[in-house]
Amino acid sequence: MLVGIPKEIKVKEFRVGMTPTSVRELVARGHEAIVETGAGVGIGMDDAAYEAAGATIAPDAKTIFDKAEMIVKVKEPQAVERAMLSKGQVLFTYLHLAPDPDQTRELVESKATCIAYETVTSPTGGLPLLAPMSEVAGRLSIQAGAYHLEKPHGGLGLLLGGVPGVEPAKVVIIGGGMVGRHAAHIAIGMGADVWIIDRNVDVMRDLWHQFGRTLNTVYSTADAIEDHCVRADLVIGGVLIPGASAPKLVTRELVSKMKPGSVIVDVAIDQGGCCETSKATTHDDPTYLVDDVIHYCVANMPGGVPKTSTYALNNATLPFTLALADKGWRKACEDDPHLLNGLNVHDGRVTYKAVADDLGYDFLDPKEALKI
Repeated sequence: MLVGIPKEIKVKEFRVGMTPTSVRELVARGHEAIVETGAGVGIGMDDAAYEAAGATIAPDAKTIFDKAEMIVKVKEPQAVERAMLSKGQVLFTYLHLAPDPDQTRELVESKATCIAYETVTSPTGGLPLLAPMSEVAGRLSIQAGAYHLEKPHGGLGLLLGGVPGVEPAKVVIIGGGMVGRHAAHIAIGMGADVWIIDRNVDVMRDLWHQFGRTLNTVYSTADAIEDHCVRADLVIGGVLIPGASAPKLVTRELVSKMKPGSVIVDVAIDQGGCCETSKATTHDDPTYLVDDVIHYCVANMPGGVPKTSTYALNNATLPFTLALADKGWRKACEDDPHLLNGLNVHDGRVTYKAVADDLGYDFLDPKEALKI
C-alpha cells in the first residue's frame, strides 16, 4: 500500500502523522511511504531522516493526496485537505466530527473512508489512540492554567502551590478520566488544592487509591459543579463522551458567578467543550474573556509539545496503521472490532452513531459498511 503523510497545516500544529521510525516499520513490510517535504521539521526530523527510513519526499500536499491510498495525519483535515480527498481513499487521523458539521458534510461528500483515532477502542473499553494525547493535554492544562493565573497574563495573581503561610490555588477538575488523572498528577505535584468531580464511583475509588488524601473527590451533581466552580481559581474541563459532543456542564450563568481573573482550561474543546462559553482557540491567540474569567480553549494543545506528542501518538497508532496497510481497511476492520469502532464515515455515509445522532445523519452500521 502507498501511505501518504502530509504536513499538518492547522495553526501552530507541529506534530506529524508518522515518525521516521514508524515509516521504517511500514517500508520493512513491503509498503511505500510518501512524505510531504518539511512534514517532520516540528519534531526535529528533516526530509533526509525520512528518506533514510525508505520514504519518498513529495513537494506538496496535493501530490500526497493524489497518489496515496491511505492518508495518515494527526489533526482533522482542514477544508483545503478535505477538498483533495477522493472516493475510496482511506483517512486515518483524529476527526472529532460531532461538533464540526462542515467537516462531516465534506467528508461525507468526498466518499472517502475515514477512521477516527478518537473512537478506536480497546478490549478493556478504553480509547487507546486518544489516551496518549489526553495524557499530554491533561498535564499541559495545569501548565497553561498556572501561567494564566499570573497577574501579567490577566489572572488572579496566584501561585498555584502557594507558599508556607499562604494557601494554594483551588483547582477543580471536571472529569476523572485520562485528562483529569494527569491534570491532577501535575496539580498535586505543584502543591495545589485539587478537587476532581466525577459521577463514576469506581473512578473516584481508583483516584483515591492512586493519590490518597492529597486529592479530593466529589460526586458530580449540578450543585457540586456550581459550588466548587464558584470557589475555584482554576477549572479544568476534561469530560468525554466518545465520539459525541461534550456535555455543557458549566453554564454561562455559572461562569458569571466565578471569580474575576480565574481561569477555565477546556480540554474537551475538541468535542465542543464542556462549558457553554467555550469556543475553540489557537496557540496564536489562546485565550479570551467572558465575565472577566479567562478561557483557554486551544483545540490542539498537544501540538505545543510536538516531540513528546508525536512519539507518544505513534506508539499507539503504529500497530493499527500497519494492520490497515497489510490487510486493507476492510479486512483489518473485520479482524478487529475495536478498529471497526473507529470507522466514522464511509462512501458518503456516517457510520458512527453518536456523530449521526448529534448532526442529524442517517446511521449506517459499520458492519454493513464493510459490505459496500
